[in-house]
Amino acid sequence: MYSRHGLAPHHGRAPAETAIPALTEEKKLSRLTLTQANTIIEKALAKARETKVKPLAVVVVDDAGNIKAAQREDGASMFRVDVAQGKAWASVAWGASSRALSRRAKENPHFYVTLAATARGRWLPQTGAVLIKDEKGEILGAAGASGGTGEEDEACCGYGIEAAGLTADASA
Repeated sequence: MYSRHGLAPHHGRAPAETAIPALTEEKKLSRLTLTQANTIIEKALAKARETKVKPLAVVVVDDAGNIKAAQREDGASMFRVDVAQGKAWASVAWGASSRALSRRAKENPHFYVTLAATARGRWLPQTGAVLIKDEKGEILGAAGASGGTGEEDEACCGYGIEAAGLTADASA
């Protein structure tokens, strides 16, 4: 039976053809959890204090480049979060460590300057971000840091990722 508008009444239920299916394991929006992201940051900052690195900002992004968690230590300068995010975002965008992207940028500087402009400044191919991978080798996101040298930033991120029970990929 149809209503006067030509539609079948639903009696408060959505018709079967418009029902939204539940998310399956394969369709989760992000496989990197907030707990994991916070652990990465906590352990990365602890490593920075242990090794006497200057105050850091650490940003963790998911596999779509969205910020999952971020912290800036007391004493870290104002642009540190932006720089850490740019390193992590570039790593996820290209599925490569920022160390690898830094090397590639030196080989083709005009292309990488264009990428930075196209990405509205989010693209920062400088050493200091590490890919986060699961046990299957799939990219879950990236952690980027800023405040120390690129090598110090990278080491702190890698330590945090491993301490969270995930795989750090800083390969060049």
